Amino acid sequence: MRNHKIHTDLRNALGVRLLLCAVLCAFTTSAQAQVTVEAKLDSASLLVGKRMGITLEVSADAGKSVELPQFDSLQQIVPGIEFVSATPTDTDYVNDGKRMVLTEKYYITSFDTSLYSIPPMEVKVEGKVYKTNRLGMKVITFDIDTVNVDSIFGVKSEMAPPFVWADWSLVFKLSILAVIIALVLIYVALRLKDNKPIIKRIKLKKRLAPHKAAMQKIEEIKEDKMLWQSEDSKEYYTQLTDTLRNYIKERYGFNAMEMTSYEIIQRLQDVNDAEAIGELRELFQTADLVKFAKYNTLINENDRNLVTAIEYINQTKQEEEEQKAQPEEIVVVEPHSQMTKRLLIAGVAVAAIVLVAVIGFLCYRIYMLTL
Repeated sequence: MRNHKIHTDLRNALGVRLLLCAVLCAFTTSAQAQVTVEAKLDSASLLVGKRMGITLEVSADAGKSVELPQFDSLQQIVPGIEFVSATPTDTDYVNDGKRMVLTEKYYITSFDTSLYSIPPMEVKVEGKVYKTNRLGMKVITFDIDTVNVDSIFGVKSEMAPPFVWADWSLVFKLSILAVIIALVLIYVALRLKDNKPIIKRIKLKKRLAPHKAAMQKIEEIKEDKMLWQSEDSKEYYTQLTDTLRNYIKERYGFNAMEMTSYEIIQRLQDVNDAEAIGELRELFQTADLVKFAKYNTLINENDRNLVTAIEYINQTKQEEEEQKAQPEEIVVVEPHSQMTKRLLIAGVAVAAIVLVAVIGFLCYRIYMLTL
């Protein structure tokens, strides 16, 4: 009987211990999962027009999703109390990083003297809403000395706001952007109007020496048998004398293209020997007769004049060392294709719309800053 009683007492003691452990674990789990939110005012009273801070503190398990209240600038929390700004959220970790404490400060102001009751602020933790305590605040005004009326002054004139670069920096940057866009638009529009490329592509080409260019042209004349074997030799002699005139212009530096045959021979007498001049004179005289007097030449005569032109070029050509110093010829690649032109016009239209939008925003921004 006594042993049975001892066993009963042991079972009861063990049950009590197990119950205490379960309660302790439940309490610990509840404490760890507990969320606390608290709001505090910097002061119980606020001087009208001044600012005061409301400190919101939230304690929850680390890693929980927390949504703090958000207010717009000058939003009225309650009629008569306006939200001004908020500080960035500050997060601290406690209990070896198991708990986190979030702190954010909201600044408010008021321009009406009264006693205000600020309703609880709502905080969401993992989607569940928690409310802070209600706050009370009194807005007070200045004490006016009605005895010493001389100390009371009238309303002061309006003061110009101080220049703050941060307010105008965006206006300055957008103004520069608008000017650049406008200049680019004007340049592109003028180039498109004149059917010119937006950016000139320049190719450098080695310039042929005058005698090589002349010999290439004479080879083309020789290959065109229909030209120099034709009964009408006008075109043949026109091309042959133009080749010689261009060679003389490049070789001796005077504009032989705009001179008569007689004037060319007179200028060449100072630099060429009499034999070369004599044969060249005969060639130019024959060419003038063909072009202006409808003189008909023979095929042998055409051959002889072609040989005369070749010999003259070979006798008067410059040495290779002198030719190396000649400048390079610049070839400019001009107009765009029709598709490219259309794309450029579309780009100009888009840029013009952007420019109008930027100018509109600048006008609005400047108007707001000068109020």
